[in-house]
Amino acid sequence: MEPSALTSKDNIVLIGMPGSGKSTIGIVLAKILNYEFVDVDLVIQQRCDKTLQRLIDALGPAGFIDVENEVLQSLDFEHTIISTGGSAVYSHDAIEHLAKEGVIVYLRVALPELEERLSDFSERGVVMRQEGAMSLEALYAEREPLYEQHADIVVDINGLSITEAARQVRTALGL
Repeated sequence: MEPSALTSKDNIVLIGMPGSGKSTIGIVLAKILNYEFVDVDLVIQQRCDKTLQRLIDALGPAGFIDVENEVLQSLDFEHTIISTGGSAVYSHDAIEHLAKEGVIVYLRVALPELEERLSDFSERGVVMRQEGAMSLEALYAEREPLYEQHADIVVDINGLSITEAARQVRTALGL
């Protein structure tokens, strides 16, 4: 992608599975590019004064997605790396807004690597729309097509260090 593909606000929006490194890679990428950084999960927690898991427990998956949608649509940044929650792709309105705010980059990690990274994601604040316990494999199968659909750029970061992954994103953006 050429630099001109960035919107006038020059934001870079990171999407991907829980454990893909959106927040940690986002921080390093912000340092490399001299951008600001915002973690939407932290914005949600601060606005609601609860952890993500407590919000999901209190509101249920659909209620949490509504809150996340509202927060995502309220974002108005410039020259910022925006790390979204993994469930951001469940809200069409939020994704549309993010697409206007910047370039959407899907940080793709293969399921076996995610399984190594996430031994237990029950307290991570992961939204699961299906009733009952949902495996990481089922969550991956549900979300991966959504990430692919909404991404302007897909960056495969399997086996890369955080810094290598951030550099890979920079290269993919043509920066």
